[in-house]
Amino acid sequence: MPGAWLILPTYDEAENVEAVVRAALDQLATTGRDHTVLVVDDGSPDGTGEIADRLADELDYVDVLHRERKQGLGPAYLAGFRHVLGGEADLILEMDCDFSHDPADVPRLLAAAAHADLVLGSRYVEGGSIPNWGLVRRAISRAASLYARLWLGWRVRDATAGFRCFRREVLERIEPDTITAKGYAFQIETTHRALAAGFRVDEIPIAFVERGEGGSKMSKGIVLEALWRVPALRFRR
Repeated sequence: MPGAWLILPTYDEAENVEAVVRAALDQLATTGRDHTVLVVDDGSPDGTGEIADRLADELDYVDVLHRERKQGLGPAYLAGFRHVLGGEADLILEMDCDFSHDPADVPRLLAAAAHADLVLGSRYVEGGSIPNWGLVRRAISRAASLYARLWLGWRVRDATAGFRCFRREVLERIEPDTITAKGYAFQIETTHRALAAGFRVDEIPIAFVERGEGGSKMSKGIVLEALWRVPALRFRR
C-alpha cells in the first residue's frame, strides 16, 4: 500500500502542535500505510520547534524540518515537498496545525486518492461546512473561490483549500519549486498547475472549524497576493 507523508507547516503553534501530531499519527495508523508526520517549523519564537523535536525523539514516524525564519505558507510547503520527495513518499498530505482541519478526515483523503491525483478537502461541496464562521467571513471566502473559478475556468469549488492529498507524480510534474507565492495563492497555483497538466482533481466534503488556540496567520498581504496572482495565472503560458 502506498506510503503517506503528512506535512504540517508551523509558526507559533506551541499550543497545538503536540495534540495535532498525536491525533494525525493515530489516524494515519488506521490506514495500514507506512506513514510519517513532517513538521516544518519556521523558527517559531514560542518554542514550537523544540516541542516538535521532543515528539520526534519520543514517537516513531515523526520528522522535523527547521527553517531559520518565517517566510510564508508556500515556501514552508516547498521545503516540505523537497524533503519528502527525496525519499519514498507516494502520497503527500497538507494540513493546518491548528485543528481547523480535523485529523479524523485524513483517512478519507487518502482513500479518495485511489481514484484521483489530487484530493481537496472542500468546504463548499455538498456536505462541507464552516460551522463557526459569521456571514461576512463566509461571504468573503466564497467570493474568493468564485473569483478564482471565473478567472481560471475551474469546476473546483474551494479554490484555497489547504487540506489536500497529492499523488507523488503530481508534484513531480507541476514543478512546485518554481512557484513563488507565499500565502494561499500557493494553493490556488498548485491546483491550477495540476488541472493544466491533465491530472484529476476531486473534492470531498469537510467541516472547517476556526482554530481553538493561537492566532490566525491571515493578513491583507496574503489576500492582495491572491487577487493579483489569479489573473496572472490565466494569461501565463
